[in-house]
Amino acid sequence: MSKSEWSVAEPGKLDFDTPVSDLHVRIVNGTVNVVGTDEGSTRLEVTEIEGPPLIVTHEGGTLTVAYEDLPWKGFLKWLDRKGWRRSAVVSLAVPADTRVEVGVVGAAAVVSGITGTSVVKGVTGDTTLVALSGEVRADTVSGNLEAQAVTGNLRFNSVSGDLTVVEGSGSAVRADSVSGSMIIDLDPDGPTDVRLTSVSGEIAIRLPHPADAEVEANTASGTISNAFDGLRVHGQWGAHKITGRLGAGTGKLRATTVSGSIALLRRPPTEDDDGTSDGATDDTTGGTTEKKVL
Repeated sequence: MSKSEWSVAEPGKLDFDTPVSDLHVRIVNGTVNVVGTDEGSTRLEVTEIEGPPLIVTHEGGTLTVAYEDLPWKGFLKWLDRKGWRRSAVVSLAVPADTRVEVGVVGAAAVVSGITGTSVVKGVTGDTTLVALSGEVRADTVSGNLEAQAVTGNLRFNSVSGDLTVVEGSGSAVRADSVSGSMIIDLDPDGPTDVRLTSVSGEIAIRLPHPADAEVEANTASGTISNAFDGLRVHGQWGAHKITGRLGAGTGKLRATTVSGSIALLRRPPTEDDDGTSDGATDDTTGGTTEKKVL
């Protein structure tokens, strides 16, 4: 198995005509952009670099762009022991079905148009995922994650990073955080299985009209806001819970937080809707009425 290796110490471009099926990128500070394309070739462009060189290797379909002293194993616990100041701005265009692994320390990451599996690890620095249709796994310490139009199953773990899902249409969302907030905007094509857990972070979920899910949301000491008539709010003091079925109840929604608040919101009706809904509406304005337990 042939192996090619480059040391990139200054801005430049590399083109790879041989197939790339796996991409591994690990950088410190700066930005990494990964874009899936319909082309069979792969392109790498480094527009800025400071500090030690990036080592680029291509072996057996796997392309790696990383620092020598920054392994994937134990990535979230890595420290720059040598005190080098380093930064890089890296852009890659890869076949859409590539399996992508991105690790960032203090860097921003953007991954878009990938149909293969995407795995992101971040210590600090925000991550944006756009139009991914494969499985997605993201782990951060304090970095935030925004997922736009992601149709693949999404798994997110963080200590204090926030999660924002916009136009989420995947069949499953799993998220765990200690203090990070979660804002989930769902627009699924079919049944969705959503399970969110936080200790002190706030959770807000916006469901489509009409909604179709079995719902159970719990908070030990936070407030609850519910925009759906078909759901029951339990508990006037202390622990609060929302339970019930929306529509046929084919999907599942579970949300749990100890001290954070929980809000269940309703997407505005589309033009195809007849105005009837599971949501609580005001007879005069048709607007959503939120029921709050303080």
